[in-house]
This record gives sequence, structure tokens and C-alpha cells, in this order.
Amino acid sequence: MKVTILGAAGQIAKLATRYFLEQTEVELVLFARNAQARLQEFVSPRVTLVDGDFADTAQVSLALAGADVAFLAFVGDDQLVGHLLPLVEKAGVSRFIVSSVPDIYQEIEGPFQDWYRSNTGIMWTSHVRKAADVVEASDLDYLILRITWLYNAEGKKLHVTRKGEPFTEAQVTRQLVAQFVVDAVSGKEDFHRESVGLGEVGTKWEKPSFY
Repeated sequence: MKVTILGAAGQIAKLATRYFLEQTEVELVLFARNAQARLQEFVSPRVTLVDGDFADTAQVSLALAGADVAFLAFVGDDQLVGHLLPLVEKAGVSRFIVSSVPDIYQEIEGPFQDWYRSNTGIMWTSHVRKAADVVEASDLDYLILRITWLYNAEGKKLHVTRKGEPFTEAQVTRQLVAQFVVDAVSGKEDFHRESVGLGEVGTKWEKPSFY
């Protein structure tokens, strides 16, 4: 299996890369601006680095060539996702995992709702919601990740909610999100053509602990 990570220099992308290399046998293509300089730590026979930005259609297409899965490790608007999606389809990539944020379906409930909305605005009319609509209208085996407020820590537990269920968690670790991506690709997590909320167990709070 070959997995292309778009926006591979971000923190979650780097964690996912490490987990893929440690836990699976997949081949990786890491696409990022100045990837050759920024991602040298991952150079190995199983990793290909591709330099470019999202507007560079030729380089994005090069990174997607032969891939089974593409992971957009960046929360994009409908313009970016609308640009990338045809390239993913044209390359014959069957699975598209896309980063997003909560409340695009007005699903944030409980103590976290007021703080979240005062800090993010109305997400269900935003360009991020429109991006999710574009993905959901495609024929791809998509997985949209609605990721709550992020921080770094080991040893936490993930709570996954499906579309239509309340989202109540105030925070989640990057480690949990990266592991979920790896598990979704490897089949340990069985979610297909779904939009899922990723939060940390035990964080039904008014705001993240680090604020």
C-alpha cells in the first residue's frame, strides 16, 4: 500500500509518518513545501519526498501517482479541497482522509459549546463546512476528521463520534489523531465514507485545559 500525506511537515503529519513507519509496511510519499529540507529525518527506502505547494498541480499529481490513500493533514477551505479532489480522483486514489474541525454540523453540545463558538465563530456556514460538503459529494472512500483543540501528550484515550452524534470534548492530543489515521488506513478502525469527531475521553469541559 502507498499513502501520500499532503501537508506532511505539520505536527500531526510527522507523528503519523513515524507511526506508519514503526507499525506498518506501507510506502509513504510526503508532500510539503521544501520537503527535501524539512523532512530529511524520514528519508528511507519506504519514503519519497516531494517538494511543492498545493497550488502546484503538477507536483501534487506527482505526489499522488500510484497512491492508494491520500491524507490531507491540513484544514483546508472549499477552494483548496475543490482543487485537490479532482487531482486525487484523476490519480486513481481510492481513499481520501481530510482534516477538519468540529461544529460544521452544529454538533458541539454541552459545557464546551459557548467557549468553542466564541473562539471559532459559526463553523456550519464557513468555508470549512463547504469543504466537507465537497468531499461528501464525491464518490471517494472518504474520511473527514473533525478534530477538537489540539495539544501534545502520551497515554490518552480517544473518543470517536459519528456524524449526527453530539460532540462534547474540549481537547485531543496530536498523538491520538495521528494514531487514528494510521489505524484507519491499516483497518484497525473501520470507518468509510464518514465524518467523525475526534475528542479525548474525559474532557467534557467548558474549555481546553491549556486555556
